[in-house]
Amino acid sequence: MEAPPAARTFLFLEGPSSLLFVYIARALERRGHRCLRINLNAGDQIFWRHSGATAYRGKQADWPGFVERFLLLNRVDELILLGEERPYHQVACAAARRNGVRISVVEMGYLRPDWITIEREGMSSNSRFPRDPAHILSAAKGLPEPDWTRRYSQTFFADAGLDLIYNLPNVFFWFLYPYYRRHAIFHPLAEYAGWLRRLVTGKRRSATAQRRIEELLASERPFFVYPLQLETDFQLRAHSPYHSQRQAIDEILVSFAAHAPAEATLVIKVHPLDNDLIDWEAYARARAEALGIVRRIVYLDGGDLALLLGRSRGVVTVNSTVGLHAYQQAVPVKVLGSAVFDVEGLSDQRPLDAFWAQPHQPDPALLSAFLRLMAATIQVRGNFYSIEGAKAGAEAIAARLDARDVNEPGAYVDPAPRRKPVKRDWREGQR
Repeated sequence: MEAPPAARTFLFLEGPSSLLFVYIARALERRGHRCLRINLNAGDQIFWRHSGATAYRGKQADWPGFVERFLLLNRVDELILLGEERPYHQVACAAARRNGVRISVVEMGYLRPDWITIEREGMSSNSRFPRDPAHILSAAKGLPEPDWTRRYSQTFFADAGLDLIYNLPNVFFWFLYPYYRRHAIFHPLAEYAGWLRRLVTGKRRSATAQRRIEELLASERPFFVYPLQLETDFQLRAHSPYHSQRQAIDEILVSFAAHAPAEATLVIKVHPLDNDLIDWEAYARARAEALGIVRRIVYLDGGDLALLLGRSRGVVTVNSTVGLHAYQQAVPVKVLGSAVFDVEGLSDQRPLDAFWAQPHQPDPALLSAFLRLMAATIQVRGNFYSIEGAKAGAEAIAARLDARDVNEPGAYVDPAPRRKPVKRDWREGQR
């Protein structure tokens, strides 16, 4: 009989505004492991309803020395966190690598909405998931088809409510952690004001979007979809060549104007969790007007994305997981940033200018292998914002961590198969 895995020490840093990390820690402790936590702010303290916590109230300049000493003194074996590109986490990950501490990153699932990601080292540019098609096909051989049945549900109100519980104490009780600096771009109160405005105007926006979709489909004009991402998302900030989504919009519109078929339309769809602090429609329309293509642009704030994807000629994305949903409907995808699903044979590898005229469809056999390998190695069933989904996800993550089989079998590539994109000059998209 195989000996049980030796007890290990896990250190948790910032996680989602959810009890997911507490549930993971409890599940690991039931398996005989030790779990510690460093709280960086009042929100961390509220959501870590567990023992083993240390409060860090020092300055950012002192964080590197503190976290390295903590790893060594507590003989930490593995670091668990959400968002490895957050400034505090970048420093902690660097210290972990220097000292042989394993890193596991938890995020919303690639295969949303009913999955959670647990991946070694990081996501997107940092992902160790294979990129070579032959490797993917070989590693996925014999793996079962994922069960796509929806098991758990979560609501916008649960997400928003937990976010309030996490962030408002950081605003009003800032003096408890006086030197803490948020990784986000916007102040929480500004974001909440924007979300409240979206909530009040949501029905009108959805009705307008649905009308525009119906008109577009009735016209039978060919169209492409460009899903906007969140300006604050590290997928844009760390894993794309753009300094801002404005730059991506510029580049896509310039290319579309010059190279897309004259009869084609570009559908720009806002992210459903956008905070409404930037008027993306006004920005996109102003740029399209300057390029003489404003009549070929449809802007949507709501509507049925699945219906759009199924009828589109292709999807252009920086690195949104909408690309994965497009693959599953056999829709061509062009990726402009760094994404785990940017694989030759799945995404169109040609320049954007060439994509519009004859987009390449994903290979069905490779897609099946890719999804089977992803589901088996770096995805678990569950979600962040429902008790049932978070508990189920935590149990599955703890089992993976306990067995040391995150990214297994066959989905950990060393050296890393991707690199961070080089940031472009602000003027490049406006050629």
